[in-house]
Amino acid sequence: MNKIKEFIRNISPLNNRTEMPKLLYIVKVILVFYVFKFASELVCEALAIGIHFAFGKNPLRGEMFDMNTITLITYFGYSVMIAVIIVLWKLFQKKTLAELGFTRKFGSYFTGIAIGTGLLVGSVVPVVLTGALKFNGIFAKIDTAMVLLMIPCFVFQGAMEEVLCRGVVQQLLIKKTSVPVAIGVSAALFTIPHAKNMAGGDPAIITVAVINLLLISVIFSLITIRFKSIWAACGMHSFWNYILANIMGLNLSGNDEIPAAVLDMSSVGDNVLNGGMYGIEASIITTVVLALGVAVCIFALARKP
Repeated sequence: MNKIKEFIRNISPLNNRTEMPKLLYIVKVILVFYVFKFASELVCEALAIGIHFAFGKNPLRGEMFDMNTITLITYFGYSVMIAVIIVLWKLFQKKTLAELGFTRKFGSYFTGIAIGTGLLVGSVVPVVLTGALKFNGIFAKIDTAMVLLMIPCFVFQGAMEEVLCRGVVQQLLIKKTSVPVAIGVSAALFTIPHAKNMAGGDPAIITVAVINLLLISVIFSLITIRFKSIWAACGMHSFWNYILANIMGLNLSGNDEIPAAVLDMSSVGDNVLNGGMYGIEASIITTVVLALGVAVCIFALARKP
């Protein structure tokens, strides 16, 4: 009985114990990830419902805001999720913001934006040249306000995923296990939630999408290690998503409900060049670009003294 109690205490995500076998500790960190994720989501759902009621709408009876307002509530809600995760991090892991990855190297955020933009443009332009993506010009009527409002929205959305994966998971694992294990577990936990948007897709496209998710996750992890901070990963993640959706107007991770965009671009057919229903992130050309990105990151780390 004492051994069972000790096992439960060790594996509980509500403490900061680390003295246990590595495999058990990995399981514990995975539990921490899901507890933090679901707890923050629950708070946000309650807040969103509360906002509806505060404005005289009953979502339980289908009374909802318009799509753009719901989008803004959802995305700004990611800031609340970040706050909840930080509170749980301090309360149960008893660690600082710096230990979560929020160091003073905020300047690396803009380096991350540059990296993400370069990788994205390097992925999209070749697909356009193959004819699998069509550039139809600039939209005649652009919802400028919505395009601008989506910047902070994606700042929060990208940061939330990075706080969980490259913050909580990677930072907890990297000292207790090893760099490859920390990167691998982080990549798996990053990829799994995206799988729901792949349901019913072409097996070849799904395979490429999973490979690309793993590759970009590895890049997020490597630049986090390189800059000793999650700021760069947050910048890259947020502006990859923002530029892809609200500047290029392309499908983002299988979600084609884009509230506003600048460029009018569309897929020509469904194939592994344009990623079909999942979008450019499931393109085989993106695979090549991201693989080169991983190689450059590894080279840069190897050269760093």
